[in-house]
This record gives sequence, C-alpha cells and structure tokens, in this order.
Amino acid sequence: MFASLDPFGLHWGAFLLALFALIALANLASMGVAAWRIRRRHTFRAFAVPVSVVVPCRGLEAFSRGTLSSAFTLDYPDYELIFCLADPRDPLIPLIREQMNAHPQVPARILTGDDRISDNPKLNNCVKGWHAARHQWIVLADSNVLMPRNYIRQLLSGWRASSGLVCSPPVGSRPSGFWAEVECAFLNTLQARWQYTAEALGLGFAQGKSMLWRRDLLNAEGGIHVLAREIAEDAAATKAVRAMNRDVHLVDAPFEQPLGERTLRAVWSRQIRWARLRRVTFALCFAPEIFISALVPAMGVGTSMIALGHEPLAASLAVISLLAITYAAETALAFAKGWHVSRRLPLAFLMRDILVPLIWTCAWFGSAIVWQGQKMKVRRGRKEDVADERDRPLPA
Repeated sequence: MFASLDPFGLHWGAFLLALFALIALANLASMGVAAWRIRRRHTFRAFAVPVSVVVPCRGLEAFSRGTLSSAFTLDYPDYELIFCLADPRDPLIPLIREQMNAHPQVPARILTGDDRISDNPKLNNCVKGWHAARHQWIVLADSNVLMPRNYIRQLLSGWRASSGLVCSPPVGSRPSGFWAEVECAFLNTLQARWQYTAEALGLGFAQGKSMLWRRDLLNAEGGIHVLAREIAEDAAATKAVRAMNRDVHLVDAPFEQPLGERTLRAVWSRQIRWARLRRVTFALCFAPEIFISALVPAMGVGTSMIALGHEPLAASLAVISLLAITYAAETALAFAKGWHVSRRLPLAFLMRDILVPLIWTCAWFGSAIVWQGQKMKVRRGRKEDVADERDRPLPA
C-alpha cells in the first residue's frame, strides 16, 4: 500500500509522515499563539456603565459558598445581581440569602420559575433574569465561576468596536484527585488554548460560562430567545453574533472554575455532552478535533516511519519524543499563566489524549446526553417559532 504512488506522485508513507508531523507542529504552534493572546492586564479601561449580572443556579456544589461570595465582592461601582433558579425549593437559595444579608450594599434579587423556550435547561432558567435586568449591559455568568474582583472590568475591557459578545472559557482550578486533574487537562491547555487560538485567527466562538452582552444588539436579532435556535446557547450565540457581522472576543485572562473531586464517569459524561453538542452545531469544525489529541499525530508519525522502513525502536522514540515535547510545552503554558500544575499533570495529559479519540468517535455515533440531571437527545436547532424581543422595553 505505502509503496504505491498517489495521483500527485507522492509516496504515501512520506506524505503521511509529513502530514502527521505538520499536525504535531500545529498543536505546538497553538500553544505559542495562546500564550501570546492570554495576557494579564494590571490596568483596565475606565467604564461608568451600569451592569446586570444574571446568574443561573441549580443545586449546591463543593465551592458554592466561594463562588457566590465572589459575585458580591466585585470591584465595580454599579452592578446588580440576579440569581435565577428553576426550583423555588433549591437548596442553594438559603446560601444566596446569606450572602445577600452579608453584602446589603450590592443590589441582588432571587427569581424562581422556568420559562420553557428551548431544550436547554440553563437558557430556560436565564430568561426571567434577562427580562428583569435593569441595565443595557448584561452578563450571563454560571454559578460555578470564581469571579475575580476585576471580573466586570475584564469583560468590559474586552469589548471592542467590532464586538457582539465578550466571553471567557473556564479554567479548571483546585482539582482533588487524578480525574479532576484530567478535567483540568481538558479545560485549560486543550480547550481554552484552542479557543484563544481560534479567536486570535479571527474565528471566535462563544463560551457559555461568562458572556457579556449589550442588550440592544441582541434585541436587534430577536432577543434572548434567539439563543434557543440551537440546543447549546453558546453555539446559538456564536451564530447570532456572526449574523450581526460582529465578532466574539475573549477576555485577556480566563476565569477560574474550581473543580474539587471528579470521577471518570463525571469527566466522560461532561466531555461526551460537549462533544455531541459541538458535533451537531458546528460539524465542520468538530470533524478535525480528533487531531487535537497529541497522541494521534504522534502515533501517526510512528506508524508512517515503520511503513517507510525505520526500525520500531526509532519509531517508538519519535512517538515518545513528540509527546514529551508537547506535554512540556503544555506544562510551560499552564505554569506561565498561573493555571494548575502538578507532578501528575503529564499523566493527566496522556489520559486525556487517550480519551479524545474515543469521545470524538462516540460523539458521531450517539445523541444521548445528560444535562443538569435531565436526559435528552441532541438535535439540530431550528429557527422557527423564536419569539422576537426587538420592541421589548427595559424594565423600569
């Protein structure tokens, strides 16, 4: 097979060797692009605009007290907090009230109930908060985001003349146990790295963890109901912003999501859910994702070398060397940006890269996901029957 010639006159073995080597180099190059793009600013542009922060919540988590407290201690002069819960008996409500009582200077409200506008439980939970928000600038922020004091300033400083949305991918922190470190390996030096690389290349994608909207811009497209056009609100957000002929931009330094303990089952379930959502909403972008696993191009290089007549030992050394270089670069990126680093992290990288092709394959051959405790099937979003909010006034 490898001895034959392809239509371009290239030897198959040499062609595949060059291809997999280029993919490995692209992985390394993405770390350099992400390292350049992710930078910590010590000064931020001055803003006087009031901001509404809408926080969809569901249930107690290991770090709920810390993440809720962080929302009440932001270094910003004029903001309100709106906590949205589908269930009025949610066990998180007493903790929210405790924080409200401890920080009476911060305007905060609790809204309960569920607006069924989509199959997305988080979006359904956000709708009432969006309608109740008093201000033109609205942040949709997951309750498990650990907000730094300059959280709002960072988001506003990321807004440019061409922006339609500013958001932040999550960076995993405070892992407890090996599988939580594997989740850090997924979130930080893989997913966040590629998201920043894509944005630097002009292909920004929204991330639902923290999203800063200007209400009038989204209302011009139909309002928050537009985010129901896809099962994942961040995918719908990306498409809505592109329909505005605007860009999705990222903050200069992503925000933390403390993880605590994780199990293999929990990591697998989350990654399968996200992969199947990406496969349905951005199939062409999802298709090459198998190659973001450092193991796939490394094994491709080794296999091609053997096909070209190299000794198995030399091929094995090439595979090990590629993995070692890639994981060293990932560790350096994490260390430089202040993300989680440990002695077990290279092993977590390897486990992640073993899982990536398995998750990618399962994403193509299944549609079932579990989201906020609800079992559902991923389906393509529809543009029909989306309510229009162009003429909806701001709350008094």
